[in-house]
Amino acid sequence: MFEINKVYSGDCIDVMKEFPEESIACCITDPPYNYEFIGHKWDDSEVKRRTKRVKDSKTMVKNIPYGSGLAGGVRNARWYEKNRKNDLDYMKWCQLWTDELFRVCKSGAPVAVFNSNRSIAHVQIALENSGFYTRDLLVYRRNSGIPRGLNLQGKLHKLGHPDADKWEGWHSAFRNEWEAVVIVQKPLTNNYWETLQKNNVGVFKTVNDDGTFQSNILENLSKKDKSEKYSHCTVKPLGLIKKLVDTLCPPHEENIIFDPFAGSGTTLVAAQDLGFNYLGIEIEENYIPIINERLESTNQFKELNPSLF
Repeated sequence: MFEINKVYSGDCIDVMKEFPEESIACCITDPPYNYEFIGHKWDDSEVKRRTKRVKDSKTMVKNIPYGSGLAGGVRNARWYEKNRKNDLDYMKWCQLWTDELFRVCKSGAPVAVFNSNRSIAHVQIALENSGFYTRDLLVYRRNSGIPRGLNLQGKLHKLGHPDADKWEGWHSAFRNEWEAVVIVQKPLTNNYWETLQKNNVGVFKTVNDDGTFQSNILENLSKKDKSEKYSHCTVKPLGLIKKLVDTLCPPHEENIIFDPFAGSGTTLVAAQDLGFNYLGIEIEENYIPIINERLESTNQFKELNPSLF
């Protein structure tokens, strides 16, 4: 039974098969990033194991296995071979959910997918193979970053190397303070106007309230509030997601905002705040009560403060 304004529990690949074709107006989602699972199989048990580790530690850094090379482990021929196999496995997994996503999206429906700068191409290729075409690649600048990689000076000091201080400031990677957001779209019905009349989607609101034109760099948006911070390991700020919803999907009573990797429910809360219908899927059962609680709290706030919405 297909119900709107609901969070479904389960694997999105399976749950989406129960959704009717051409039912989704817009999808904004933040799937697992490939570097979280280097060297591990892409299956439900591994996703849950890694998610639990991140949730328990409340940090992304501890979720990166030392032996992966991201934290300074060995990078020999075997590592590169293993890494490449993991990339291919990740792409195959992405293809499964992007195929179903294409089926359930309306013609002209936009899809925004977050991912890391090193894995966004894998997701983009899967989306294009499913039938979507790429509209743009947005940069979400976080104004902070996770220092990662090998500190060569520190490593050599631990080894007692006499030339350690000569390598001050040299590391194996850059500090990453941005995330990629690929914007794709299901092909239109002939043209933009015809698609908009038929499906209430197809064009973007790219002029800001102050009259400036929205660029493909997203920055200076509201940070996560304290209640969001640890509800999910990779939660995005509500202000950021509301900006994407407002930009990508014209307001209409029939439009549904969808997130197949709902996490703590930020996309769904953003949709509800802006007056849209929503649908979400989350594989981690522990997150379902968190999502429902956030949605209920937001709904109660709207009822008490209707003038703010």
